[in-house]
Amino acid sequence: MSEAQKRNGARDLTGYRVVAVHAHPDDESIVTGGALADLTRRGADVLVVTCTLGEEGEVIGETYQGLVNEAADQLGGFRIAELKHALSILGVRGEFLGGAGAFRDSGMVGSPAHANPRAFVNSGERAVEELTRIFEAERPHLVLTYGPDGGYGHPDHIRAHEITHAAAERVDIPRILWAVHPRDELDQNAATTIPAGWRAPEPGELAAVEHTDTWVELDDATYHQKVEAMRAHATQIWVADGSVSETNPHAAWGHGPDVVFALSNLIAQPILNREHYQFGAGVALEHGADLLSGIAE
Repeated sequence: MSEAQKRNGARDLTGYRVVAVHAHPDDESIVTGGALADLTRRGADVLVVTCTLGEEGEVIGETYQGLVNEAADQLGGFRIAELKHALSILGVRGEFLGGAGAFRDSGMVGSPAHANPRAFVNSGERAVEELTRIFEAERPHLVLTYGPDGGYGHPDHIRAHEITHAAAERVDIPRILWAVHPRDELDQNAATTIPAGWRAPEPGELAAVEHTDTWVELDDATYHQKVEAMRAHATQIWVADGSVSETNPHAAWGHGPDVVFALSNLIAQPILNREHYQFGAGVALEHGADLLSGIAE
């Protein structure tokens, strides 16, 4: 779609259905928030399927430190509210795979959470069946998820990829795309001013790919939606624009070509004004083409 059509509010995707399959609350905003906002603004019906509550996450800021799994183990419930807020900003619907709490955050390889029988990595056939049910009900034209490595190797991201493709073998999905970050754009848009206490990424430290098949250009309104949706996940994401919240009452300032953010590791990253995707399965698309190009309504 042209920039003029975007400015005129063209709803050229009315009648199309999109499902994004994500591992934890906040993934939808970090890696696909711009595309989700763009698709729904153009008329598509968009559903985000979240596979866990993100119970194993760390917490930014002192206010809710006691919610983590080593203490009260209440972080997952708290993150439901963060996710609900983020989805409302993006204008999309949300559903937990199997219902809220059906599958637990698996943590990283080797963590005790990995052995939990409810961990998402141990979800087996049940997770595939639950996602198949959603695909059958939604009949999406497009599904967004991660590549085989989960984007950065997290076991839950890899599992989300696995069940997406397994369910797609049972339900005809016209196209699957994998969300990725291009290395050249990450390098070009790296923060030039790092907030105090944060650090720049080491060369190659941020997960990225060398090529992409297509992308979504984020106009000012869509970019703002993505940033605000990320900000809604305040226990997980710190946006370095001077803002504070009840969750994290500390301001950080970072500068670069794009807005700068960090996760709990405090590695400064840019929020890019383009989201990139690799072709996963289904109807192929031309390089740089619209995400739904060539797919009949």
